Amino acid sequence: MDVVREDSTKRKRRRNVRRLLIAGGIAIVGVAGFCYLKPALPSLSRSQAWIDTVRRGAFRQQVRGSGTLVPEDIRWIPAVTDGRIERVIVLAGETVRADTVLIEISNPELLQAARDAELQLNAAEAELRAREIQVERDLLIQRAATATARAEYEEARLRASADAELARAGLVSPLMLKFSQGKEAQLAVRVDAEEKRLELSSRGQPADLGTARARVGQLRTLLDLKRQQVDALHVRAGRDGVLQQVSVEAGQRVTAGTILAKVAAPYPLKAVLQIAQVEAARIASGQNVEIDTHTGIVRGAVMRIDPAVRNGSVTIDVRLPRDLPAGARPDLSVDALIDVDHAGNVLFVGRPVQAEPNGSVVLFRLGPDGTFAARTRIRVGRASYNAIEILGGLAEGDRVVLSDTSTFDRFDRIRIVN
Repeated sequence: MDVVREDSTKRKRRRNVRRLLIAGGIAIVGVAGFCYLKPALPSLSRSQAWIDTVRRGAFRQQVRGSGTLVPEDIRWIPAVTDGRIERVIVLAGETVRADTVLIEISNPELLQAARDAELQLNAAEAELRAREIQVERDLLIQRAATATARAEYEEARLRASADAELARAGLVSPLMLKFSQGKEAQLAVRVDAEEKRLELSSRGQPADLGTARARVGQLRTLLDLKRQQVDALHVRAGRDGVLQQVSVEAGQRVTAGTILAKVAAPYPLKAVLQIAQVEAARIASGQNVEIDTHTGIVRGAVMRIDPAVRNGSVTIDVRLPRDLPAGARPDLSVDALIDVDHAGNVLFVGRPVQAEPNGSVVLFRLGPDGTFAARTRIRVGRASYNAIEILGGLAEGDRVVLSDTSTFDRFDRIRIVN
């Protein structure tokens, strides 16, 4: 007969309870330790980080821009009259002279108008010549009448004088003397009238011809205009240079004022830059500019600043020297750096992507071993396109991460890994 051993059962039960208590304690300790465990530091690859060293020295404030090379001397060629493009003789890119015909235009109505103006001028000139002959003939007739009156007066005067002598001698009656004297007086009045008539004819001659001459001048001006318009149907370059652009095609109808082509002198060239409006306030005429033509660097100076803002940018014209690097030509894309200020013995570092001048920025500063970087707030001052002045928070020789670290905003430290 088996006997139940109560002591062994109780011991097993107590042993199990102890195990459960130990396991629970271990679990509680583990959970507590996990709660107090700090998260692992995020890492940033050194090859992906832009790291720069704070340095002291000369600081150049520069504004960066881009644009194109543009000829300073450009001639836009408009259509002088309406017409149809017959043919385009010269294509863009060719060198032309002032008298080179670029485009031919047809306009039959203009040719007919020029012919009509020529015929009207011929008729008016013939009328003027006939009028001049008539006026000259009338003047000659008046001169002859005046001369006749003078001769008759002189004859009457002499006769009256002779009759007076004879009357004193009793050879002529007083009645004949009075008759002679009356004839003299009558002819004196006639001479005076004829002379006045001659004077009026002489003075009125220009007025008589003025209207006809004005008509001739008017028609001659009209004919000159029509001839110029006809000649303009052969569109010429008008200056030596390079044909930059032809804006029409054969068969196209154009109206007066339509731009047909553009001719530019190959030199001198200027750079036309587009500068962000926030940077343009620091630019002034005469500032030095470095122009990168991608085949060389050339120095110029700011010559004009457009007062208007277009699409968030301001247009800047830069005067360039005549001698430019090989390959420099109109419409070539260029990059530019404009010197706006210069200072010596300034603490500066490369410009972070998120930094604005005269403010503050948060950067990660590397420790001495270069493995860890701590978040640091830095005061900055003047800024260039690639550097910014340090006013506080960093010392010469410090290294900072300049690339975008916005993904680490909730961390005070990061690890730099190779």
